[in-house]
Order: sequence, then C-alpha cells, then structure tokens
Amino acid sequence: MTALLLASTRSSIADYVDALITVYWIIILAYIVFGWIQMLGGRIPYNRWLSAVIGFVTEVSEPYLRIFRRLPLRLGPIDFSPIVAILVLQIVGGLIVNAIDA
Repeated sequence: MTALLLASTRSSIADYVDALITVYWIIILAYIVFGWIQMLGGRIPYNRWLSAVIGFVTEVSEPYLRIFRRLPLRLGPIDFSPIVAILVLQIVGGLIVNAIDA
C-alpha cells in the first residue's frame, strides 16, 4: 500500500514539474514573439492589461535568458540564445522529470 502511494505521489510531482517546464517555455516563446513584433517595427498599442502581460513575460524570462546571452549565440541581427535556452530547458527538464518518476 505504501509503495503504491509513493509511486502515485512521485508521478504527481513529475507531472507538476513537467507542467511548470511547459509553461516556462511557453512564456519564453511569448517573449520571442513580442521581440519579433518590436523588431519588425510593429507597435503594440498601450493597454494596461497588455502592458502588464508583456512586463510579466519580460520579468519572468529575462533572468534565465541572460545566462545564454553571455554566450556568442548572435549571428548578425538574429539572436539564437532563446532557442538554445528552450532546448536546454527541455533537455534538462526531461531528465529531471524522468529522475523523479523513476
């Protein structure tokens, strides 16, 4: 009975960590899209709600992306650091989820 409860708890924790990782890479993806809109000259109209969302996305994703911006991942005007950050997040997150669930 205890082993079954422990397995269920570990599986639940692994699912929770996997969901957190998925939400975080979606936030990074939103950060990339907002950056493309600004880079292509698009102006996001001022709206209190939209400004709060963009501020949240920037404040949440910027500390993690700053780690990868130190690396030489820029090729001309294109910055590949968010792509590398998402790949590292997926790989390391998958390893952590598998370690918890094992």
